[in-house]
Amino acid sequence: MMRKKSVSASKASLVLFLCQMISALEVPLDSKLLEELSQPPTITQQSPKDYIVDPRENIVIQCEAKGKPPPSFSWTRNGTHFDIDKDAQVTMKPNSGTLVINIMNGGKAEAYEGVYQCTARNERGAAISNNIVIRPSRSPLWTKEKLEPNQVREGDSLVLHCRPPVGLPPPIIFWMDNAFQRLPQSERVSQGLNGDLYFSNVQPEDTREDYICYARFNHTQTIQQKQPISVKVFSMDSLNDTIAANLSDTDIYGAKPVTERQPVLLTPTGSTSTKVELRGNVLLLECIAAGLPTPVIRWIKEGGELPANRTFFENFKKTLKIIDVSEADSGNYKCIARNILGSAHHVISVTVKAAPYWITAPRNLVLSPGEDGTLICRANGNPKPNISWLANGVPIAIAPEDPSRKVDGDTIIFSHVQERSSAVYQCNASNEYGYLLANAFVNVLAEPPRILTSANKLYQVISDSPALLDCAYFGSPKPEIEWFKGVKGSILRGNEYIFHDNGTLEIPVAQKDSTGTYTCVARNELGKIQNEVQLEVKDPTMIIKQPEYKVVQRYGHVSFECIIKHDSTLLPTVIWLKDNDELPDDERFLVGKDNLTIMNVTDRDDGTYTCIVNTTLDSVSASAVLTVVAAPPTPAIIYARPNPPFDLELTGQLERSVELSWIPGDENNSPITNFVIEYEDGLHEPGVWHYQTEVPGTQTTVQLKLSPYVNYSFRVIAVNEIGRSQPSEPSEQYLTKSANPDENPSNVQGIGSEPDNLVITWESLKGFQSNGPGLQYKVSWRQKDVDDEWTSVIVANVSKYIVSGTPTFVPYEIKVQALNDLGYAPEPSEVIGHSGEDLPMVAPGNVQVHVVNSTLAKVHWDPVPLKTVRGHLQGYKVYYWKVQSLSRRSRRHVEKKILTFRGNKTFGMLPGLEPYSSYKLNVRVVNGKGEGPASPDKVFKTPEGVPSSPSFLKITNPTLDSLTLEWGSPTHPNGVLTSYILKFQPINNTHELGPLVEIRIPANESSLILKNLNYSTRYKFYFNAQTSVGSGSQITEEAVTIMDEGYSETLFATSPVMHTVRPTFYKVQPLYPRIRNVTTAAAETYANISWEYEGPDHANFYVEYGVAGSKEDWKKEIVNGSRSFFVLKGLTPGTAYKVRVGAEGLSGFRSSEDVFETGPAMASRQVDIATQGWFIGLMCAVALLILILLIVCFIRRNKGGKYPVKEKEDAHADPEIQPMKEDDGTFGEYSDAEDHKPLKKGSRTPSDRTVKKEDSDDSLVDYGEGVNGQFNEDGSFIGQYSGKKEKEPAEGNESSEAPSPVNAMNSFV
Repeated sequence: MMRKKSVSASKASLVLFLCQMISALEVPLDSKLLEELSQPPTITQQSPKDYIVDPRENIVIQCEAKGKPPPSFSWTRNGTHFDIDKDAQVTMKPNSGTLVINIMNGGKAEAYEGVYQCTARNERGAAISNNIVIRPSRSPLWTKEKLEPNQVREGDSLVLHCRPPVGLPPPIIFWMDNAFQRLPQSERVSQGLNGDLYFSNVQPEDTREDYICYARFNHTQTIQQKQPISVKVFSMDSLNDTIAANLSDTDIYGAKPVTERQPVLLTPTGSTSTKVELRGNVLLLECIAAGLPTPVIRWIKEGGELPANRTFFENFKKTLKIIDVSEADSGNYKCIARNILGSAHHVISVTVKAAPYWITAPRNLVLSPGEDGTLICRANGNPKPNISWLANGVPIAIAPEDPSRKVDGDTIIFSHVQERSSAVYQCNASNEYGYLLANAFVNVLAEPPRILTSANKLYQVISDSPALLDCAYFGSPKPEIEWFKGVKGSILRGNEYIFHDNGTLEIPVAQKDSTGTYTCVARNELGKIQNEVQLEVKDPTMIIKQPEYKVVQRYGHVSFECIIKHDSTLLPTVIWLKDNDELPDDERFLVGKDNLTIMNVTDRDDGTYTCIVNTTLDSVSASAVLTVVAAPPTPAIIYARPNPPFDLELTGQLERSVELSWIPGDENNSPITNFVIEYEDGLHEPGVWHYQTEVPGTQTTVQLKLSPYVNYSFRVIAVNEIGRSQPSEPSEQYLTKSANPDENPSNVQGIGSEPDNLVITWESLKGFQSNGPGLQYKVSWRQKDVDDEWTSVIVANVSKYIVSGTPTFVPYEIKVQALNDLGYAPEPSEVIGHSGEDLPMVAPGNVQVHVVNSTLAKVHWDPVPLKTVRGHLQGYKVYYWKVQSLSRRSRRHVEKKILTFRGNKTFGMLPGLEPYSSYKLNVRVVNGKGEGPASPDKVFKTPEGVPSSPSFLKITNPTLDSLTLEWGSPTHPNGVLTSYILKFQPINNTHELGPLVEIRIPANESSLILKNLNYSTRYKFYFNAQTSVGSGSQITEEAVTIMDEGYSETLFATSPVMHTVRPTFYKVQPLYPRIRNVTTAAAETYANISWEYEGPDHANFYVEYGVAGSKEDWKKEIVNGSRSFFVLKGLTPGTAYKVRVGAEGLSGFRSSEDVFETGPAMASRQVDIATQGWFIGLMCAVALLILILLIVCFIRRNKGGKYPVKEKEDAHADPEIQPMKEDDGTFGEYSDAEDHKPLKKGSRTPSDRTVKKEDSDDSLVDYGEGVNGQFNEDGSFIGQYSGKKEKEPAEGNESSEAPSPVNAMNSFV
């Protein structure tokens, strides 16, 4: 581990902290391992800091801890040791530190008030609990007081004081009357936060004698009642009548009418006040005003806006509620009470303080002897908290010294720890508003490696799928993990493997050769251990004979095939489905080993049949359609649909039932199988018929169940094998009586459309389900897990109701009940809905990127707290984009890419990256409302890769002995180019290749002059670029030096590029013969293979083929004669095949592979034209024409004569490639090998036997694409062969090449 001696204390802390983050061990949650490792105590459960207990029940003070060896427990009370053995009322649970104080058998809770603290100790340290303050709850009675009746004039304000007794905890206040009914509240009458009842103005209806304040004490589950308060309101009319009755007629007097008044604040008093609230709490501010008309309250924040999404108004906007307050919420809040006469206001100065809260809580450290580490304890608060450290429960200043420990403020630095350094440290952060206490142990372990994965574990996967081999491990120091394949195999490396931090080896694409034994080795300085696991890669399951489309006549039988191929070690199971459902339970369906047979087919068997093959590792399926058609009718018997029933009669009419009877019509030679009864509701849906029931064909009466408030008519339809009859005439109508609804709406949901609402929807009852007139719905809701009453509204016959002013994304209990003029439906069931979602508040943290290779990276992040999602968590989105290429400093347009990971996933892979590039990414959480804020951009870089080929290679300025090469740098360098590699070699006229010369060129060059080359010589060049990772793909080109007609060999001076010595030529494989342009035309079970052949000799061809991706041997078919096509038969439909063509006698001479796929296995409904008379006649005519053409060819060839391109024939030696005259289309005259007569005019062969480039019939230009023809490294052609190249006409020779008649004949075979 690296250390710097000359650094400041802060820098040293940072370095040690980073080292600790790298080297600290994580102990796996393996039960067997945890039982064996020593561990200091850890507090796992404790009672709350402020613990209010019920004085009538036993007091249980929890303290649970774990450790190895198991810890012992002790307690202090009010700072001194608490000897529980001396108090008979106190016991400690076995194997636990939890105290039980027996109050129910004589103990008094008041005697055990105090501050308790638990200590859990073993040989490796001591952990302590929080200070637990025990206080019994109190629910005192109301003090006796004499309450005078309140007499108040109409329109005046009034305050009824509650003044509840002081309890622990404070009681919940509410006002009710003598009938235990809550007093109604409104903008005019409301309860304040202190429990008093405020009247902005009183009205005559406020007169009553039973205003009762109740105090509910939850801990003791008691309710205390204040004496009733009487209020009498005098109206102006009654007061004037009273005055008039006591005065003479001569007195002129009257009470003033009710006068309107501008607002006056009842609470708070004065113009300003202050309030202090703690961070994270709920801030409640209240303003209640008197006035007539009743004032309306409005809230503003001076110099700012009320915080969005955290602000709520309660108590008719008299209470401002801000949840989860922070220091930013400090400021002046003004409430304004206003009516038509004026306004009043009050300013409340709010200060937000903060009890200590964690920034970085200390975390447990597991270290090896000699390692370094740090414990960091950082907290914040207002005022700033003080940080103090304890060791094993003792202030660190007086704790035993440890030379490896150094305290630096909020950090403890450990250097070269030893096993005796193990201890439990406590960090205490406190200010005047509270404290935080955290235990964190330092556990120094020296453990040899252990592998937790079972030995010889077997993993089985399907070929071409990922394989994950586990190697869970532990050791101290942290072991290094290596993987080997086989007993004596080398260590596994490379991009084909992914090595995970937890020891898992991932093979992204497992192949058959991946099968074998893999060894995981874990080693540290204390030892080494290894474990072997087995990997088996199985062949995929395939359906090689799929079911095919079938058409069958009714009452016949049909069979579907499903022949499978599978790995011999896997046991497949075959399941047949009809229309994606189980086969009918019918003995006519016979399932065989590889087929399904249906006997005595009926119309109901029509549909899609699917064969599903399952193994323990994979599953495949194939489907086919069965169409059932009618059998030819028997002339003697006519089958038809039945005639409709008639004479329908209703009897036994009751409120909920009636009996229907009928007489069947003629069955028309096909027995009636069943009767279908339909009904019409003439009251709600006249003219619409609905299905009621059906009965067997032998039954002509049925008892029908009815619904209330429906005007029924019935009809009957007869059914036989042929089909359905026409409906019968309707029966008489029968109107049932009204009743309460029998059912409630279905599909009740609660989903908010906005952050502050809840949209309740349901499926309305249909007309006949209403059971009576006046259908309505009672919609009820209340917030879940909150002690709220149900809120209900009755709405008309609609299917939606919107609740406004809800908190964001909280659960609600919802129910919707139907009612009509006769009453309610049964009590509905409750469903859970949520109010509207809002955008997430927090971005994912701790975003980390691990670059797997030059094109793949893995990103990790910490999940956001669910309470900040504010909606249904849908997943996370990763935005990433390329900033720049590290090999090119030019920036480009930023194209951001997005990957979405569903659910609470905290990692993902980023594929398709560009090598040697700088990227940025951020992560955002997504809910139903949208995306949350983005995490800070994370920068990562991909390593170098191999470059692409140079963008171009041009050869210019040919001279007698030199060529100029120019090139462009690779389009994608994928790194820093180190050099270019140029290879070249000469090619003579007989297609022999000379020695290969290699030149390394600096990366900053873009051109080169090659000197001292041979005159009139063709050269082939191979050019590629290199980075530090390796060579990229190459680009090839050819060029020819200029010919000197008066050639005399001249020696040139040796250049640094190339010597002038003429090269020695070596015989290599010719540039031809070759086979190219292999094409396929595939049908369902066969494929036409055709190709082009170039070469001087006759060749016997063969075709090799096999299933694409299979490791099986190639199948070989011999081609008769020298044909250039072949038909492969007996192929499997819907299967991908590979094919190549070769020539017998030429070792290694075959074409490149081609891949094709046969057509899907669907039966053709078309007529086979091969059986049609017109087609047979056409083929006979074509065969006759070919025969005549062959006779003409034979006669022409036997005439002999001159062949105008003798040298061409000598070069190719293929009589099938012959020239044709353009003027009359006849074949050119042939001269055999013994005929040495001069060539015809136009051959232009010089006397010195040299051939100029522009006239050479044997030039490579004629067989490729000019100088741009490309060669492989073995000298063979790349690209399309285009035959002889057109030339300018010279000296009257205008002949051009035409296909051989033999080839023309073969094309029809």
